[in-house]
Amino acid sequence: MWKPNQPGNTPAAPEPVRPTSPAATPAFTSGASATTPGAIPNSEQATIGKSLVVKGEVSGSESLYIDGKVEGAINLPGNRVTIGRNGQVAANISAREIVVLGKVRGNCQASDRVDIRSEGSLTGDVIAARISIEDGAFFKGGIDIRKPGNEAKPGTPSTTTTTPEPEHKEA
Repeated sequence: MWKPNQPGNTPAAPEPVRPTSPAATPAFTSGASATTPGAIPNSEQATIGKSLVVKGEVSGSESLYIDGKVEGAINLPGNRVTIGRNGQVAANISAREIVVLGKVRGNCQASDRVDIRSEGSLTGDVIAARISIEDGAFFKGGIDIRKPGNEAKPGTPSTTTTTPEPEHKEA
C-alpha cells in the first residue's frame, strides 16, 4: 500500500503552490455581508463604512457600497453603486447600476438601472434605461428613460423634441 508522506514516495511533479490573491478576500469591511440587500457578493467591491465621510470626487473601476457620508461626485461607469441603509449621499452619481437603500440628494445617471428600495430616499433627477421604485420609497425629481446606447452627458437636454405650435393670426 502506498503512503503519501513516506520518503521516496514523492510524486514526479508536485503541484505548484498557488498564491492567494487579494481578490480572494472579502471586500466587506464594515460588517456588511453578501446577504445585505443590494450588496454584491463580488470581491471587486469597495466599501465606505458608517464612520467615514468623503468630500470630493469618487471615481474608479469597481463597485462601491456606501454606508457613510459622501459629498461631491461619484463616477463609476460600468459598475454598481449601492447606498446602504446608513448611507447619506449629497452627490451626482454616474454608474451602470444604482441601488438606493439610504438617502441620496443629487442627480443619478445609470446606463442600466436605478433601484430605490422601500427604505430608500432619492431627491434629484434620474436618467436611466430602467427604474424601480418600491412601495414606501421616497422619490422627488424627474425621470428620463433612455434606451441603452442613447446615453447623454449629465446636464445635456433630453433626446425628446417638441414641435412649435402654429401661430394663430387674428383677422
